[in-house]
Amino acid sequence: MSGDVQAARAGRTRSHALRVRRMLSVLALLAATAACGAGASTDTGSPTAAPADGPKVLRILAGSEIKDLEPLLKRAEDAAGVRVVLSYAGTLDGADRVASGGADGKYDATWFSSNRYLSLIDGATARLSTQTKIMVSPVLLGLKASKARELGWDGKPVTWNDIAAAASARKFTFGMTSPAASNSGFSALVGVTAALSDAGEAVDKPQIEAATPKLKQFFSAQTLTAGSSGWLADAYAKQGTVDGLVNYESVLLGLNASGRLAEPLTLIYPGDGVVTADYPLTLLSSATPDKKELYGKLAAWLRGPEVQREIMTTTYRRPIVPEVRPDRRFGSASLVELPFPNRRSAADELIGVYLNQVRRPSRTLFVLDTSGSMEGDRIDALKQALTALSGADTSVSGSFSRFRDRETVTMIPFNSAPGTPQTFTLPERDPGPTLQRIRSYGEALEARGGTAIFDSLRAGYEQARSSAGSGDFTSIVLMTDGDNTDGSSYEDFASYYRSLPVKFRTFVVIFGDSNVNEMGKIAQLTGGATFDARSGALAAAFKEIRGYQ
Repeated sequence: MSGDVQAARAGRTRSHALRVRRMLSVLALLAATAACGAGASTDTGSPTAAPADGPKVLRILAGSEIKDLEPLLKRAEDAAGVRVVLSYAGTLDGADRVASGGADGKYDATWFSSNRYLSLIDGATARLSTQTKIMVSPVLLGLKASKARELGWDGKPVTWNDIAAAASARKFTFGMTSPAASNSGFSALVGVTAALSDAGEAVDKPQIEAATPKLKQFFSAQTLTAGSSGWLADAYAKQGTVDGLVNYESVLLGLNASGRLAEPLTLIYPGDGVVTADYPLTLLSSATPDKKELYGKLAAWLRGPEVQREIMTTTYRRPIVPEVRPDRRFGSASLVELPFPNRRSAADELIGVYLNQVRRPSRTLFVLDTSGSMEGDRIDALKQALTALSGADTSVSGSFSRFRDRETVTMIPFNSAPGTPQTFTLPERDPGPTLQRIRSYGEALEARGGTAIFDSLRAGYEQARSSAGSGDFTSIVLMTDGDNTDGSSYEDFASYYRSLPVKFRTFVVIFGDSNVNEMGKIAQLTGGATFDARSGALAAAFKEIRGYQ
């Protein structure tokens, strides 16, 4: 028997011996998830099976933005006779599922903050039936009150051109979600582009090209990114070094009311307009007659005056029905709606320009478990994930999650010890050859040896410290399928991390038999997040992380 095979079997034996402790961690995680809301199930990857069904169940594929409605939706079963089961997906990923037919039969309805992008995809509208707008929230800039006063923007009319000029001069910094992952980022990008290009009609390719230099100036001030509006708000509250956020009005008002901010945000309502989310609860054409009846009951209940007031007071979104007037927290500024692309080609062009030309470049380090326990299907899944990120995934969301032009990607495989880092820098034009080299690198990975998680993660941080540019978005991805068996411990790494003068986030992919407890501690310590790939595709977790890089 070869040494590699012996090492692989030994790794699996160690994993089996530790399974009881690991199962306790899994149960704790499941208990925490269940505590988020009975009657609501969450899904952060690509589901392999439909959510649980039943005679009163309405299965909804939703954007993560509506998670704050879960407490309200728990009451829908008693109040409206509908049990709401939610599964979550990013805006573009969800649009891809619906347009391709992947949502048919698994879900009865969708509930994203907007259907604008979805409606641009060929064939998508045929899969949608009744759409009912539930609430409204414009995408705005929120600045620390002192910064808004410094800029003279508290109470003074401001335009996106004013904001872009101040951003170009680095008079403030801000955070925004990725337009390829979240509707708030996409809406902000569309709004800024429409305003800076003086688009009187739908944004098109010539207007995008004309606005690109100004967009570069505007986004030079973006120093924080994220894949969801909620995570962005949490990161802003914890970090405290960024001057403001481009986000939903509801998120900005919620942060002010949360007590988590050292200084409140002043909301800036650009006089030249905004892009507004209208949260359409949308019945799928494939829904059965009994599900259509449940949909009608839920939509009517959500638009009732009492529920509309509760939505307004608890989630800070504007009511959609005229019987309920927005209260004074929303101010008196009139909302001018900016034009939106009317062709998918223009929307895709705008997202591509943002990712590959406009925003700050990314520097991304992947610390990848290639220990013996990864042998077989697991190492194959890792290879497939890297292949997808190198351009093989041509889906709507996949095309925007590939490694970007100007991005620096470093791979650090590890087993009993960290391997030699391999760095790839994608050029600003013609990234194809570099993407192929990354794909070839991934295909050559082999599984063998033990699992030195924390020595390898430390090696990733040392590499990041030595090579990160001052203007880059730098992050680390850790993927492991087991427990730490070699080298230093979590406590050793935590002590090392706390001593670092410059810190980077670690996004952890839980895979196979990962130690859930320790992986969660890494994410919490570094300000990152965990992505669970144990029941879904590893490639889906890697793709989701791209929104945070």
